Amino acid sequence: MDKSEKFWNRSANGYDREEMKDRAVRARIVEKVKKHLKKTDSVLDFGCATGIVAHEITGDVHMVHGIDMSAEMIRIAQQRAAGRNIDNVRYTRSTIFDDGLKTGTFDVILGIYMLHLQDNLPAVLKRIHELLKPGGRFLSVTPCLGKRSLAGIVLSIVSKTGLIPPLRLFNIAEAESALIAAGFEVTETECLKRRGKQYFIAAGESPAATPMPV
Repeated sequence: MDKSEKFWNRSANGYDREEMKDRAVRARIVEKVKKHLKKTDSVLDFGCATGIVAHEITGDVHMVHGIDMSAEMIRIAQQRAAGRNIDNVRYTRSTIFDDGLKTGTFDVILGIYMLHLQDNLPAVLKRIHELLKPGGRFLSVTPCLGKRSLAGIVLSIVSKTGLIPPLRLFNIAEAESALIAAGFEVTETECLKRRGKQYFIAAGESPAATPMPV
């Protein structure tokens, strides 16, 4: 078990309490996500944590598959789904690179507060692109603080102490560039909260990445 997994296992019991301190942002995230969903969609919630978002969208899609590296987060998510009698969500302790996730399987992939935690962001975005069906959508919410912001500098220092997992600091332009490099076209961005520069980003397959018919 690596340090990041240990951190998220320790954080699991208090995760919902911390995340729901700003209910307005959470409600806005769910609202934005739902606008991009269809009843027939199969959704992968990458880094699902305790299922806060997944449980809110199960009525809007065909199926949700939540994955998280933390066994404790998954345990809580499964328990809460059972308590709410939600039968179209399943949770797996897994990573985005799990061989059990097949190429071209999902209509939508969610990455809520995940991109800034990735050691190898290009590889992760490439993998997300591979897992999406043609015409699929990737929806993320990401703090785009930038390396030179005061908050970014403080978080970088704290992460180096080991108190929190390592963070990747980028601004919104850099986040969009990373998505484009992975074969996506960014179709929507919105700053959900100025403090923390929390951006909702929607992306689909770039037209340039789609082979032209012969």
